[in-house]
Amino acid sequence: MNYRHSFHAGNFADVHKHVALLALLHAMQRKDRGLLYLDTHAGAGAYDLASAATHKGAEARAGILRLAAHTPLRALELRDYLRVVQDWQQRRGERHSYPGSPVIAARTLRPQDRALCCELSPRECRALERALAGARRVRVECGDGYQRLRSSLPAPERRSLLLIDPPYETPATEWDQARRALELALTRQANAVAALWYPIKDEHGSRAAQRLEREFGVPATRLELWLYPRDARIGLNGSGLLIVQPPHHFQERATEWQRELWSILDTSGRGGNGVHGTAASSPSGAAASTGAAGAAAGTRHHAGA
Repeated sequence: MNYRHSFHAGNFADVHKHVALLALLHAMQRKDRGLLYLDTHAGAGAYDLASAATHKGAEARAGILRLAAHTPLRALELRDYLRVVQDWQQRRGERHSYPGSPVIAARTLRPQDRALCCELSPRECRALERALAGARRVRVECGDGYQRLRSSLPAPERRSLLLIDPPYETPATEWDQARRALELALTRQANAVAALWYPIKDEHGSRAAQRLEREFGVPATRLELWLYPRDARIGLNGSGLLIVQPPHHFQERATEWQRELWSILDTSGRGGNGVHGTAASSPSGAAASTGAAGAAAGTRHHAGA
């Protein structure tokens, strides 16, 4: 499955990913010390939902456009996300413009924070440079984000947030690359926070994320939201995020905002959502699981932990 940023811009998976990213940034910014934000697969930075490249925002109708039409929003995280999107559109004077993760992060940085956004595709990277033109404390690099990860950690700020958002053109290879990137990040900076996005097309992606969740012996949270039965043959059924070493209280808040987001976006009633947590490994190497299990496909209930 090839997850092309432009084609899927503003869809439900983008909304899910970007709400989580913004929530992570805000949670880490509760401390005064600066941080490094590193985006390994930054994409073009911003997308025109009225263009042919996004099929005129076809997927955004079930994502950002559906959320924007819903009022009021209860969760602060959803309100913050929508404010960032709308502020970006007003600043550009383009109501069809949708900001990607680099722009969302750049507009959230404090004077003591900085960002490194990497994109391998030359064409996408040029677009990224245009989208981030004038952004302070942000550097764009046209190259392999995984290679830049090695040379950028440990960060001088001693705090970092890593976003890994591959296209999954070759899923087995990219899962392995992501695993090695997480391992490297934790080796070079033990307190690094990382977010790995993955598509839910069938149960394979979820099982791969479950294995990674327990592999490194550190706290992790897995967020999953799906709008279609998880094994439906329609392409992208759901969105998953593996958060390694989430900030304090992130999981509790994610349970609330993800449940609200699911209730807004899943108009057909065929989807579900789940928040799963793993504590740091005990000396024996066993991991403890906590959190709320997601609804089974086709149902709309939650099982409390």
